[in-house]
Amino acid sequence: MLRPLQAGATVAGLAWTAPALAPVVAPIARSLGITRTVPSPAAVALTFDDGPHPEGTPAVLRALDNAGAVATFFLVGEQIERRPSLVAEVAARGHSVQLHGYSHRNLLRVTPAGLRRDLDRGAALVADITGEAPRLHRAPLGIYSAGALAEVRRREWTPTLWSRWGRDWRRRATPGGIAAKATHRLGAEDIVLLHDADYYSAPGSWRRTVAALPLILAEVEARGLQTVAL
Repeated sequence: MLRPLQAGATVAGLAWTAPALAPVVAPIARSLGITRTVPSPAAVALTFDDGPHPEGTPAVLRALDNAGAVATFFLVGEQIERRPSLVAEVAARGHSVQLHGYSHRNLLRVTPAGLRRDLDRGAALVADITGEAPRLHRAPLGIYSAGALAEVRRREWTPTLWSRWGRDWRRRATPGGIAAKATHRLGAEDIVLLHDADYYSAPGSWRRTVAALPLILAEVEARGLQTVAL
């Protein structure tokens, strides 16, 4: 039987980590007010994490241009610093640029002070390059702590996850498999998670995402849907 102090610590720990389940347990995301869908009766939102990447991001942009599609890019500050002109290009092409954090770390392991510094630094980069402060935030790995969620809301940002994903970061992913997973039961209001970079995933994974993207976009069109930027 747990002693009172132990029980209290256990409850506090569960409360701190509970938001981490939001990417895979939709009711938890809803109860915490974490966005997983886009309020549009005839559209889906394609989102790309972890960029910008010198090869992956331009290839994704070309595929989107070819289909007349728009997307949202959740960028990482340490990558933005390396390629600011590429970030400017993403914005100039009409896509939404939002924040994935300055660094790509599990937020369960980041102190409140460390998180504030991370978000300040990342948000400043986005604002400096695009001329607009971020409105949306997506936690690295999709994992929020209770503290991180509170800090994001304090800044009046919207914590944003996804309702469909291609699982394109895996070493054994294939273009066909990515497209099949991303479009399985795809419908209006879905937010789709993809990646235009491989800094934090299997080497070369962005190539398979790029190859899958025309298949995904064709399926979106076949279902009578449009793409919207968040």
